[in-house]
Amino acid sequence: MLPWEGPLAGRLDRHTVESTVLRDNPLGDPHERPLWVYVPPGYDSGTEHYPTVYMIQGYTGHVQMWANRTPFRQPFIETADAVFAQGAPGCIVVYVDAWTSYGGSQFVDSPGTGRYHSYLCDEIVPWVDEHYRTIPDRESRAIAGKSSGGFGAMITPMLRPDLFGALATHAGDSLYELCYLADFGKAVRALRGYDNDVQKWWTDFQSRTAFTKPQDMDLVGILGVAACFSATEDGTPELPFDSVTGALRPEVWQRWLDWDPVRMVPAHAEAIRSLRAVWIDAGTRDEYFLDLGAEAFRREIALAGIPDDRVHFELFDAGHGGIDFRYPLSLAWLATRLAR
Repeated sequence: MLPWEGPLAGRLDRHTVESTVLRDNPLGDPHERPLWVYVPPGYDSGTEHYPTVYMIQGYTGHVQMWANRTPFRQPFIETADAVFAQGAPGCIVVYVDAWTSYGGSQFVDSPGTGRYHSYLCDEIVPWVDEHYRTIPDRESRAIAGKSSGGFGAMITPMLRPDLFGALATHAGDSLYELCYLADFGKAVRALRGYDNDVQKWWTDFQSRTAFTKPQDMDLVGILGVAACFSATEDGTPELPFDSVTGALRPEVWQRWLDWDPVRMVPAHAEAIRSLRAVWIDAGTRDEYFLDLGAEAFRREIALAGIPDDRVHFELFDAGHGGIDFRYPLSLAWLATRLAR
């Protein structure tokens, strides 16, 4: 394994796409976004049309991070290419950027961050279908991601079954009473140093090198998700707990629970039953208990009526981080199950 970039069997195109729906977004974030599109070996020498797999990232992720190289591991750009070089049915792989100033968008439309669900579904999918030889049909289109990206992969086919017919979720945010609640107490303790005001912390965070204080990681996630799930109409993030006592604010917390994929399934059972392939996995030592969230999501989609032969469910020995080695496994599995 070389510790530097090598040639691909396929091709990776790096584009910049101008978005209409992200223009003048609440955070003033760029409406011109990078979009990477991978085409498999043989694409340039033929006329075949291909299924597509959309890759979305975890919280604080952005598109450039798909090319990050860590010791003794290849980045997913290369391991994905190897999937097709080694004989998996060819797919176009689309790497979508949904970064915001808070670190992410959860791939939803929100007055606190912008219209990132609409950006993905109504702008990026049509753009890719126009510029590449895709099979422009939900039966040939999947979405995949890890952590917040896994959350986005779970909810997007429920909300837009007309676009996506398959998904892969790696340790996706779910079962919120376990994955989020534990961090609320930590956040309240951290806010004591900021007069119990998360915006005072945010001002401090922006004034210095990021993640140089122990509370930063907990607070950036909570503030960012609040901007996505529980912002007021003017865009102000509302925390789902009292910043002095930590007591839940039921009406705000409910807005978060409404986005829990486990809780969303019953209302979207028809969309779930229509999926042709669902990959669910998580590490058994996941620090956010997303292995339990994976179990709960698997149970709910079974209750919704999806046949077992369309689902791959697996728990493996790992925590939340460093599980990028799972991505090519789900990609290869999806590639064999998308319609051609």
